[in-house]
Amino acid sequence: MAKTPTKFLLIFPTSLILIFFYLSFFPQKHHLNISFLSKLLLPPPSNPLVNVTNHTHNDISTVTMIVKEEEKEKKKKMNISKSSFNKLEDGLARARVAIREAARSRSYEPEEEEDFLPRGLVYRNPYAFQQSHKEMVKRFKIWTYKEGEPPLVHQGPMSYFYGIEGHFIQEMEDGEMSSMSKFIASNPNEAHVFFLPFSIVNMRTAFYKPLDYDRAPINNVVLDYINVVAMKYPYWNRSLGADHFMLSCHDWAPEISFANPKLLKNLIRALCNANTSEGFLPMRDVPIPEINVPARQLNQPNLGLPIIKRQIFAFFAGGNHGYVRKFLFQQWKEDEEIQLYEQLPKNQNYFEMLGKSKFCLCPSGHEVASSRIVEAIQADCVPVIIKDNYSFPFSDVLDWTRFSIFVPVKKIPEIKIILKGISSREYMELRDGVKSVKWHFTINRPSKPFDLIHMVLHSVWLRRLNIRL
Repeated sequence: MAKTPTKFLLIFPTSLILIFFYLSFFPQKHHLNISFLSKLLLPPPSNPLVNVTNHTHNDISTVTMIVKEEEKEKKKKMNISKSSFNKLEDGLARARVAIREAARSRSYEPEEEEDFLPRGLVYRNPYAFQQSHKEMVKRFKIWTYKEGEPPLVHQGPMSYFYGIEGHFIQEMEDGEMSSMSKFIASNPNEAHVFFLPFSIVNMRTAFYKPLDYDRAPINNVVLDYINVVAMKYPYWNRSLGADHFMLSCHDWAPEISFANPKLLKNLIRALCNANTSEGFLPMRDVPIPEINVPARQLNQPNLGLPIIKRQIFAFFAGGNHGYVRKFLFQQWKEDEEIQLYEQLPKNQNYFEMLGKSKFCLCPSGHEVASSRIVEAIQADCVPVIIKDNYSFPFSDVLDWTRFSIFVPVKKIPEIKIILKGISSREYMELRDGVKSVKWHFTINRPSKPFDLIHMVLHSVWLRRLNIRL
């Protein structure tokens, strides 16, 4: 019986030491109640308190103090995060009020440094648009996740049909070297949205051989990346992905959502392939224009001629693929006024042909996305958009009926009647509209207010305004 207290005294310090190290190494994973723990470990009041304090150990009161300090620090960080979050939401609420007031009053006081004023019938409400852009420049902050290595992440193609992907990623990542630096958050707590900078195009190049159409590798990489940032940071789980966005012009990009529809149902997808029949949701997702970025310059040459010198009534050149183009060629291949080419003659220049045409046909191919719309706009040619289930880029602010003609696929046999029915006055208004919106479809590096990259960003900004976290 006399040996029992000795055994207890030997076991007790050892238990404290083990528990202390357990708490020291795993303080954030296990929220232990130290007060309750102390009551369990302390001997009855009649026995003296064992002091195991030395240069490598702490007694229970010291352990309690350390843990309390950690909890205070944790609470402090949580309060800072909550304060930052409330500040963000308050700023968005103020932006909404300002935009609604501008839309209602149809007035706006331009600032001195503004070079571009969105005015005219091509805008649904130019005053609301300008105020919204002003609020975006004033408030909008984006955090680009740093995780991952190029080329799958932080890098994208810079030319040809998918070039917008690389240019947007680079603008977001250039920091102080980019005109977008005003939008880049210095830390994630001040961000309104979070950019997932992976490249679907580069994944396609890295993982696939010709004629390999298995989407699983791309889907797995995307899910892995989201899991990494969701486990490392609280922001994805906080909003269930509603304030996160990705951007890609690849035809396969929309399909990443099918990898885990429940996980990705709130993710904002900025896509060229904006097909509403394939799950694209205009209220959540962002339609962006596909651009065939030249290899040695950002935009195509403008070889547009004055109207009086445009001798081609309607023009299209491109591969005869997809049911829309096949239908188009079937109906109008032999027509003299509607000039269709699967391949241009060697002595003809594509951009010169656009510049000689009154109407430029923009049919869907394998997918609804096509660079033909931007090519037509850049050539001052009225685009004739022949697509079904297509969500038009920047349609939140632009009225496409003011600068383009929309022809449903079923009305392809009526194209000539439709176009011939447009009066000279109506055509001039459409042509003026094309010129008015050209800046919004122009790439600049660094990006400039109201140009294409700013317009893409503004579309994301509007989606963020639509949600309250």
